[in-house]
Amino acid sequence: MTNLLFGLIVLVFGLLGMAFWIWMLIDCITNEPSEGNDKLIWVVVIVLTNWLGALIYFIVRRPQRKQQFGQ
Repeated sequence: MTNLLFGLIVLVFGLLGMAFWIWMLIDCITNEPSEGNDKLIWVVVIVLTNWLGALIYFIVRRPQRKQQFGQ
């Protein structure tokens, strides 16, 4: 019973992490300005570091972009 509960918790967190990763990847691809290599670098960071890169993008870059460009 405990193994089943632990498995369900891991599955839920895994799916939430994957959904967050996809959301940040799509947000970066569609809203990040194409000036210089910023968009490419952020996409590579998000893809290669998975949910951790998405979290870094969400905390560091997304608020800056919204303040600068309003997107």
